[in-house]
Amino acid sequence: MQGDREKGLEARDVGFRYGKNGSWILKGVNLTVRPGERVGLTGPSGCGKSTLAKILAGYESPLEGEVLYDGSPLPEKGYCPVQMIYQNPEQAVNPRWKMEGILCEGWTPDAELLRDMGIEREWLKRWPAELSGGELQRFLIARVLGPETKFLICDEISTMLDVITQAQVWETLLRAADRQRLGMLVVTHSTALAKRVCTRIVSLQEINQS
Repeated sequence: MQGDREKGLEARDVGFRYGKNGSWILKGVNLTVRPGERVGLTGPSGCGKSTLAKILAGYESPLEGEVLYDGSPLPEKGYCPVQMIYQNPEQAVNPRWKMEGILCEGWTPDAELLRDMGIEREWLKRWPAELSGGELQRFLIARVLGPETKFLICDEISTMLDVITQAQVWETLLRAADRQRLGMLVVTHSTALAKRVCTRIVSLQEINQS
């Protein structure tokens, strides 16, 4: 049982392409993120980092290979233990819901977390369109830090934030990840960021056989 838990989140021989005759974006990709580990996934724009992130989070299905969580396929129903934070937060919200409903869709964050994330109470009554991209991103980071979350997929999550807010958000996120022993995949084109926040760095170009 302990051995299965330590397997964590795995991509096994994953392959993916768009369309039957399209070029392979990913081919034979193997990657494991273990509990409590922060893995940086680097590479130039267009190399398939975001595609692999969506596959690991269960939003895309690989055409080859498989994704396993603790040795089993990701659950198809209920709360997924693998949560994704998008580069563009507008993709992950229902514009017809106010922020309080969006924030508490899966769980209800406490006041301390909201304060640490720099979320103002009055923002809860606003619509997504009434917030800046940075303000919206803070909400979505808080939303995925629920007690049932085991792994986070972070896809260029701080590109919309100013330098000071980036530092604040990463500090809060890493503190929460350490407290909950979350595994993290940090997708970034910034090697400097990966070195600063990750325990291990993987280049997609080196593990991708496409």
